[in-house]
Amino acid sequence: MVSLLDLKKQITGIKNTQKITKAMQLVAASKMQQFQKKALATRDYVTTLLNILSNNLESFSDCSYNVKTDSKKIMYILYSSDKGLCGSLNTKLFNTLTRSKKWQEANEKELVVIGKKAFNLAKAKNIEVKKYFEAIPEKLDLDSILDVSDFIITSYLSGEYAEICIIAPHYVNSFTTYPVVKTLLPFSNEMVKDHVGHMEIEFAKKKADFTIFEPSQEEFIDSLFENLIKSLFIQDFLQLKAAEYSSRMIAMKNATDSASKIVDEKTLIMNKARQAAITQEIAELAGAKAAMEN
Repeated sequence: MVSLLDLKKQITGIKNTQKITKAMQLVAASKMQQFQKKALATRDYVTTLLNILSNNLESFSDCSYNVKTDSKKIMYILYSSDKGLCGSLNTKLFNTLTRSKKWQEANEKELVVIGKKAFNLAKAKNIEVKKYFEAIPEKLDLDSILDVSDFIITSYLSGEYAEICIIAPHYVNSFTTYPVVKTLLPFSNEMVKDHVGHMEIEFAKKKADFTIFEPSQEEFIDSLFENLIKSLFIQDFLQLKAAEYSSRMIAMKNATDSASKIVDEKTLIMNKARQAAITQEIAELAGAKAAMEN
């Protein structure tokens, strides 16, 4: 049997670990609330922008962000976290990509990853990564946004890719998050459906043919699409962070609860061992007394 001293050391170690997981749970809950508010706020803005563009899709038929190329290559952009301890979030995102019908049927495809965990998963599965964005700051600055958005825009406008898809989590609440494969470019009704169809949002039909564009409609549309891509990137990033901290909060809560159960089990074993030792000592004293009396 394990000695009482060893059991005490084990219980002390588990309690110390429990304090750490409890602290991580509280930190994750605090950050989750911050990103939850930001993610839901940007979602309203992005859906409104998509509504405006979808109602005027015919006006964008000649736009450079809507022209179909002869290329058949597809770029996939996979979001993930840079840190672990957030449950199965990153694994679900990666599996959603590799198990999707579009990925499996695509003959020409390239993978761009955002986050260290997606890069490690791709490396483990021997999937080549074309571009890797690591350690994007949680407080998004202009440089971080431009690095990714400019890469996406430049890649598509070069004509090398027929389509650019993005795989990111959709945040519903603290306990519900699911990954979604969405088309980012070219802009079309299918692209709009990818972004809002799973949320069952109905757009208001209102065409804006009477609108006067300054300085010109072409320049305005290009600027609008650039704004849309940046907004979608920010929205998916905020949803990723909200989902990451929600998953980490739940994972740390489960770890804290498991530590409590283990401590209770170890304490019960220690109490039984202590009681057995006391009983044995009493029996030895009683036997010694009886031997002396005889």
